[in-house]
Amino acid sequence: MVTAARSQNPLRNWQVDRASIRTIGQDLQRPECILAERDGTLWSADARGGVMRIAPDGTQTLIAQQPDTTFTNANDTEKYILRGTLPNGLAFAPDGNILIANFGTNAIESMSRDGRSKTLYTEVDGRPLGKTNFVMRDSKHRLWVTVTTRLEPWTRSVTERTNDGYVALIDEKGIRIVAEGFVGTNEVRLDAKEEWLYVVESNARRISRLRLQPDGSLTDREIYGPSDLGGVPDGFAFDSFGNLWVTLVMYDRLIAITPEGEVLTLLDDGVPEQVAALDRNYYARTLTPELMLASKGTIAPWMASLTFGGPDLRTVYLGSLMGTTIPYFRSPVAGLPMVHWSETY
Repeated sequence: MVTAARSQNPLRNWQVDRASIRTIGQDLQRPECILAERDGTLWSADARGGVMRIAPDGTQTLIAQQPDTTFTNANDTEKYILRGTLPNGLAFAPDGNILIANFGTNAIESMSRDGRSKTLYTEVDGRPLGKTNFVMRDSKHRLWVTVTTRLEPWTRSVTERTNDGYVALIDEKGIRIVAEGFVGTNEVRLDAKEEWLYVVESNARRISRLRLQPDGSLTDREIYGPSDLGGVPDGFAFDSFGNLWVTLVMYDRLIAITPEGEVLTLLDDGVPEQVAALDRNYYARTLTPELMLASKGTIAPWMASLTFGGPDLRTVYLGSLMGTTIPYFRSPVAGLPMVHWSETY
C-alpha cells in the first residue's frame, strides 16, 4: 500500500528532461564543487589552484590562490606557501571568504575573494590530515571536514577499500576527529534539523549517517538507504521534501534516496558497456585509474557534486571532475538552504 507521503513525493515519476538542461561557464577545469549565492553568482572549484567566479550574466573571473605572507614571524611563511594546490570541497566562511578542502596540499585553507590564501590546518592529533576532500559549515559555524584516506598514493584506497577515512570537527576547541572507519570518505551533509550527519563512503558505494549530539560528538552510526547504491557516490544534497539527491561519479548517474529508503533514478548519462566494466572490476577489486577514466558520460563527465541555487532553490547545478562547463536544470522541489556567508539562504 502506498502511503500518502510516498505518493506525494515530488520526485516520484519524475526525471530530468535532458532537452531542458542548460549550461553555464566555459573552459572550466575540474569544476568539482559549486557554491551558489542568492543573486545567481556561482563559485566553482578550479584545478588551476583557486575558484572560478561566474556572474549571473556568465562573466567569468578566475581567482587563483596566492599565499598570504603577512605574518609576524617570517619563519611561519613556509607552511602557507601552496604547493600542488587542487581545491576540492568548498564552503562559505561567515566573513565571505571561501573555505577550501585542498586535495592537493592535504590541508584546510581559507581564501579571500581576491585570492589571498592561508592554511588553517594540516594536522590533527599530531599527524598529517591526509587527503582532505570536503568542508561544510553548520548553523553554529562549526566546520565539518572529511578526509578520504591517509594512504599514499591515495588511489590505493579504491581497490584496497581501506577504512581509514574520517570526519573531523573544527570549533572553538580546535580540530578533532569525531568519527572514523569510513571507506573513502567524501561529502557530508546535515539534515534540515541538523539531527543527523550523513557521510558518503565512496569506495563502499554507500551512505552512512550518525546522530549529532549538542557537543558535536556523533553516535548511532548506521547505513542510510541501500548498502550498495549501484555505483560510486560522490556528492549529495537534501531537498525540502527530505529526498537525498546523490551523484554517482564515473557512472554519471543522478539518483535520490527517498525518506523511505527507496532509490529513484533522476538522470542516467552513463554508457552501459562502460558501467558494466566498472561493476565487474569493482567487485573483482581490479579497478585501475585507466579503467575508471575510460568511463564517462557527456552531460557532466564524472558527475561529482550537486548544488541547489537560484532565488527559489529549485535550480540544480552539477559539478564534475572532467567537465569544462556546469550543466543545470530545474527541479520540481526546492533544495535545503546552505549556510550562507551573510545569512541563511
